[in-house]
Amino acid sequence: MDLHLSDKVALITGSSRGIGLATAKAFAAEGCRLVLSGRSASALAEAEAVLLASGAVVTTQVADVSVPEEAASVVSAAVAAFGGVDILVNNVGGGGGGPRIADSTDDDWRKVLEINLIQTVRMMRLALPHMKDRPGASVINVASISGWSPQLAMSGQYGAAKAALIFDTERWALEFVPHGIRVNTVSPGSILVPGNGWDRYRNASPANYDDYVRHGFPMGRLGSAEEVADVIVFTASPRAHWINGRNIPVDGLEQPYPPLDRRPF
Repeated sequence: MDLHLSDKVALITGSSRGIGLATAKAFAAEGCRLVLSGRSASALAEAEAVLLASGAVVTTQVADVSVPEEAASVVSAAVAAFGGVDILVNNVGGGGGGPRIADSTDDDWRKVLEINLIQTVRMMRLALPHMKDRPGASVINVASISGWSPQLAMSGQYGAAKAALIFDTERWALEFVPHGIRVNTVSPGSILVPGNGWDRYRNASPANYDDYVRHGFPMGRLGSAEEVADVIVFTASPRAHWINGRNIPVDGLEQPYPPLDRRPF
C-alpha cells in the first residue's frame, strides 16, 4: 500500500533508539525526509549513520526537548533543512517518582509531567507555524496504556501524565483541524527493545520474566518497537485521513499482572 508519504518531512523526538528509531526507519522506508533528535550525541550519530546507509535523507539535532531553547532548536533545524514540518511524532517520555502517592514529592510530579506532557505541548506549539496548511500534516503523540489502566505497580505520576496526553489529544485535534492538521495518540503496551528494562529483566530473571509473560500477555510475548512504529506511520499518513483525535492502543491485549511485589521495575 502506498501511504502517500514520499518527500514528507517527519520530525521525531527521542529518535536515537527504541520506538523512535524504529519509527524513523519506517518513515524512511516510505520515502520521508527525517529530522531526528535525542539527548545523546553519540547515539544520535549512530542512528543517523544507519539511516543514511539505507538511503534516507536525514538531519539531526542533539537536544533535550524538556528544555525550551533546545526544543526550539529541533524545529529550527527542521525548517533550515527542509523548509517546514509535515509530521511531528512526540515520542519523548519517561517514568519516575514512587508508585505510591505517599512516597512521591511535588518535584516528582513536576518532572514526570514535564517530560511526558509539557514538552509535548511545547513541541506542538513550536511546530504549528511550520505545519499549517501543508497537505496531509499530522501529529502523533506517543502515550501509554498506563494512561487509562491504573495499577499500584505503576507510577501515579506517569499514568496521570499519559492520561492527560490522551485526553488533550482530542482537544488539540479540534484546535488544529482548521489548519489541516490531524492529531492522534498511539499508546504502546510493554515493548521489548534490546537493552531496555524488559530486556535486562529477561536476561537477569528468565523464570520470572516467563511467568510475567505467561500471565500478562494473551499473545504470549511482549510487543516490538517495529510494531508500534508501523501503527504510528500509518496513522500519520494521508491513508488515515479519517482518523483524528483518537487514541490507538498497541498492546496485544495486555493484562494488569502481576501485583506490586512481582513487578520487575
